[in-house]
Amino acid sequence: MFESADLEHKVDKAAFKREEAKLRAALLDAQYDLSRDARFPVLIVIGGVEGAGKGETVNLLHEWMDPRHLITTAFGPAGPEELERPPMWRFWRALPPRGKIGIFFGAWHSAPIVDFAFGRIGAGRLERHVAAIRRFEKMLTDEGTLLLKFWFHLSKKQQKRRLARLSDDKRTRWRVTELDRRLLGRYDELRAASERLLRATSTSQAPWFVVPGADPAFRSLAFGRTLLAALRERLADRPAGRAPDRTPPPTPRIDSVNVLRALDLGQKLSDEAYERELDRWQGRLALLSRHKRFRRLPVVAVFEGNDAAGKGGAIRRLTQALDARVYRGVPIAAPTEEERAQPYLWRFWRQLPGRGRIAIFDRSWYGRVLVERVEGFCAEDDWLRAYDEINDFEAQLAEHGTVIVKFWLAIDKAEQLRRFRAREKTAFKRFKITPEDWRNRKRWEAYERAVCDMVERTSTDVAPWTLVEACDKRFARIKVLRTFCAALEAGLERA
Repeated sequence: MFESADLEHKVDKAAFKREEAKLRAALLDAQYDLSRDARFPVLIVIGGVEGAGKGETVNLLHEWMDPRHLITTAFGPAGPEELERPPMWRFWRALPPRGKIGIFFGAWHSAPIVDFAFGRIGAGRLERHVAAIRRFEKMLTDEGTLLLKFWFHLSKKQQKRRLARLSDDKRTRWRVTELDRRLLGRYDELRAASERLLRATSTSQAPWFVVPGADPAFRSLAFGRTLLAALRERLADRPAGRAPDRTPPPTPRIDSVNVLRALDLGQKLSDEAYERELDRWQGRLALLSRHKRFRRLPVVAVFEGNDAAGKGGAIRRLTQALDARVYRGVPIAAPTEEERAQPYLWRFWRQLPGRGRIAIFDRSWYGRVLVERVEGFCAEDDWLRAYDEINDFEAQLAEHGTVIVKFWLAIDKAEQLRRFRAREKTAFKRFKITPEDWRNRKRWEAYERAVCDMVERTSTDVAPWTLVEACDKRFARIKVLRTFCAALEAGLERA
C-alpha cells in the first residue's frame, strides 16, 4: 500500500508556485459553493507518519481556504471528561455540520495502530476496532458526509532524515519529542499495523488516500488536488462508489400475533398495594444510587410509549427517589436546525451521562424507526438502516459499562381515547393534548407495526426492551421502578 509513497516524489519551485495559485482559487470557490449549498458536511481525517507534514498541511489548508468555514479538532490522549464516556463520544461531538469542513487531526484509527504496534492489543482486538470503524464510517457516509481520509507517509529513511533535520535546527528542535523518537524506533511495527488497518478500513465510500510526505511541494499539491476533485464531484451530485447496501425490510406479518397484543393490559394494582410497593422500590432505588460503586456507572434510561401512556408519571416516580444532582431529564422533541445539520444520532451522543450520573430520555433515538418511519419524515432506507446503527450505538454504551434500561409503555386504543378526553376537560392538562396526538391516533395500526419491528430488531442482550402494561398507571409505575432497580443492581455487581 505504501510502495509508491516510499519513492522520492518532487515538484520544482516554479511549478509549485504556478499551480498553487490556481489550486487555491479553485478550492476557495468550492468551499463557498459548499457553504451555499449546505447539503452535506465534509470531514477530512489526517493521519500518518510523524514528520510527514500533517501539521504543515492543516496549517496550509487554513491559509488556502476561508478559516471561518473550517473546524479543526486535534485528538490527543483522552481527558477525564472523555474517559467517562464511550471512546467514540469525543469524535461524535466534534462532527462538522452541513456546509462546513471539519478537519480531524488524528482520529479513531490512531490508538488501535499504536496499541497494536506496541503489543498492547492483539490481532483479535484490532479486528474488533476495524469492525467498529467500518460501521461508524458507513453511518457517516450513509448520512451524507463526504469523508476523506489522508495518510501522510514517509519511508523509514525519509523519516529518520526529517527528524534529524528538525533536531539540528534551533528554530525547529522543539518540534521533535521523545515520543517521536520512540515511534521511529518502532517504525517497522507501526508500518505493518498501519497498512493492516488502512487496508481493512479503506472502502468505496470512505477510501484512504496515501500522500507521499517527503517533498512539501508535491505533498501540498497532491493533497489539495484530491480534496478539490472530491468536493467538485460531490457538489455536482456524482458521489463515487456509493454502492447500494439496503437493509432487509421487516418480515411481513402472516398473522395478527405480535408482542403488543400478547400483553395483558388488564393488570391492576390497588391503592393500598401501590403505596406499599412505591415506598419499597423508591427506597431501594435511593439506596442503590448512593452505593459507593454507583460512582463508576453511567446510566441511560429510555422511555417510549403510546401517546398518553403515562411516561411522564413513571419518570417522576423514578426521580422522586433520586438526588437531583445525579440525574438529568432529556426531553426529546423535533430536531432543531442545528441538529438537522448532523447525523441523527449526534444529538443523543452529546447528551450521554458521565460516571455516577443518570440520563433519562423522554423519547429517544427510536424516533427514527417510529414517528419518522410512520410519518414519512425520513426515507425508507434511512429508517431501515437505523436498526443496525442503534444496536451498534447501544453496544458501544454497554461495552463502556453503561447501564441501559429501555421501557415501552403500552395502552390500548380505548384507554388512550379516555385519557385524551380527560386531558381536554382538565384545564391544567390541556397542554398535554395537541392536534398531532389526534392525528397520530388515526395511524394506530401503522405505529403498532413499527413498534413490533423495533422491539424485534433492537431488543438485545445488552439493551433489552421492557414492555410495560400501562392501562393501570399504578401497575406501570411499579413495574418501571422494579425493573430499573434490577438493572442498576446488575450494573453495580459488574462495576
